[in-house]
Amino acid sequence: MVAKDTFHDNVKTALEKDGWTITHDPLYLRIELVQIYIDLGAEKIIAAEKESQKIAVEVKSFLAPSTISEFHTALGQFINYRCALAESEPERILYLAVSLNAQTTFFQQRFIQTVIQSASVKLLVFDPTNDSIVRWIN
Repeated sequence: MVAKDTFHDNVKTALEKDGWTITHDPLYLRIELVQIYIDLGAEKIIAAEKESQKIAVEVKSFLAPSTISEFHTALGQFINYRCALAESEPERILYLAVSLNAQTTFFQQRFIQTVIQSASVKLLVFDPTNDSIVRWIN
């Protein structure tokens, strides 16, 4: 059984409220002997284009005593997952889901922003108090 992040269900609900269909919970990928479980896979039909947009979302709480340690783990997972998706599901865009509180505190530090930009990390910022998406940061 794959462990779920504290905010897993909040992000899942927020995506559904925003019109996304959860297609995988979790999204399983296998690259050779490596098994990867990304928290969520979702799809949204774009009516005007009659096409769908597919995303994968890795949820992180940043509630641990060492936020920087949690960040190192999240960044490593994000990079690995993005490489795996590029190989097996290149149409799917990967996002790191972070709470509004984490985004307005920890993620506002200059060094953290530099790392996020350098690694091209896409963020999905959510509010866990009302299970809503606040913003998408590409």
